Amino acid sequence: MEDVNENEPKRLLCRFKSESGEVAGDMMDLPLDCNLHQLTLICNAILQQKDQIPYLFYVNDTEITHTLEKALKTLTLNTENVVDIIYQQQAVFRVRPVTRCTSSMPGHAEAVISVSFSPDGKHLASGSGDTTVRFWDVDTQTPYHTCKGHKNWVLCISWSPDNQKLASACKDGRVMIWDPESGKQRGKTMVGHKQWITSLSWEPYHQNTECRLLASSSKDGDVRIWDTVVCNCILTISGHLKSVTVVKWGGSGLIYSASQDRTVKVWRAKDGVLCRTLEGHAHWVNTLALNTDYVLKIGAFDPVADSNTSTDKKKPQDFALKRYRDVIAATGERLVSGSDDFTLYLWDPEKDKKPITRLTGHQQLVNDVKFSPDGRILASASFDKSVKLWEAKSGKFICTLRGHVQAVYMVAFSADSRLMVSGSADSTLKVWNLKTKKLEFDLPGHGDEVYAVDWSTDGLRVASGGKDKVLKLWQN
Repeated sequence: MEDVNENEPKRLLCRFKSESGEVAGDMMDLPLDCNLHQLTLICNAILQQKDQIPYLFYVNDTEITHTLEKALKTLTLNTENVVDIIYQQQAVFRVRPVTRCTSSMPGHAEAVISVSFSPDGKHLASGSGDTTVRFWDVDTQTPYHTCKGHKNWVLCISWSPDNQKLASACKDGRVMIWDPESGKQRGKTMVGHKQWITSLSWEPYHQNTECRLLASSSKDGDVRIWDTVVCNCILTISGHLKSVTVVKWGGSGLIYSASQDRTVKVWRAKDGVLCRTLEGHAHWVNTLALNTDYVLKIGAFDPVADSNTSTDKKKPQDFALKRYRDVIAATGERLVSGSDDFTLYLWDPEKDKKPITRLTGHQQLVNDVKFSPDGRILASASFDKSVKLWEAKSGKFICTLRGHVQAVYMVAFSADSRLMVSGSADSTLKVWNLKTKKLEFDLPGHGDEVYAVDWSTDGLRVASGGKDKVLKLWQN
């Protein structure tokens, strides 16, 4: 028994911490050969989870993929001190990659410019250059409403977070609200913008379950807030010197707008007062994303558990608020902007007008940027034919995904944040595995450039549309 210590595995004093810094349980003495499965069991026990929940574990931003020892080899740590193991809950369900086109749905007479699944994942809408909005039945894969009313190209569409309304906006600067059940227009057409509308964003569900208010941005330099019940503009926000390219209604009562005047502005939603101007870009700002975009889009819906069957109005609002708070617990509401100057900036827009960091590496303009639903990864799509991945918290570069042979227009994440799809001018979609950082599936099929892609919130389908006027559905 004397030489037992010789063979005993080396040990390390550790403690588990959440992303937001809360310590879970007591300090513990763990063997260095403790593996991922064992860490998961220990963490579930400490947190007293009834079901086994999958977790990711990190030490100093290095993921533990095998054993503690392997992860620590890449780090210079004083192992005499207590080592913090950061745990992050993974999505319990798994989205399977889409592998084939299950339906090509013609019907639009011009290019399909936008496609969007409803918050519950059960409905699909598209907007086109043919001036119409279409609703599609994703089960039978057929169109069930064609909405006519716009007189010019429908440039953007947006579902209200309660699933009850779809807003569309066109090149004439008009906003219309549609009822997805009947396909009929709700109220009157909202007029006020002097030039075409570039984006739409609804007031978050956790702030107002009525889903009445909608923000629009326009080439005329203004942001307008509309009451979609009485169909009036209740606030015009002016201050940009050039076209406003995108507007985002954040979860904390702020509205963010990006412009060709090279700035991003932060406004107070209730009265349109300018809080701060975010400067740094050397050219047009094309795109914005919030780390809360996904939870704000789906409101109180839980497409996986389908808990949206509750008729109690109060519970869904609390549910939506809790989910929003979970996303912002570690870093607050983060914003990223992408520009014609080939760069991105990561911002903490509620607190600071200076960027957290500048993200460089793209060789052409940045066209689209998205946070993963869990708020941990940032993806940027560029005209340089690549998609780049970044750590959402720090802005640290992860890798470049290459495979497209022309400009990448748009990306969309799966609901479990494990997969991503990109659409390109090369007429293909590509499905990427975010764990391996490799191409999972190549999806050719479109006859021309792919302008728009969306992944349904239940993870079952991807929709795409583009220059060939065809809407395609892709499934496993």
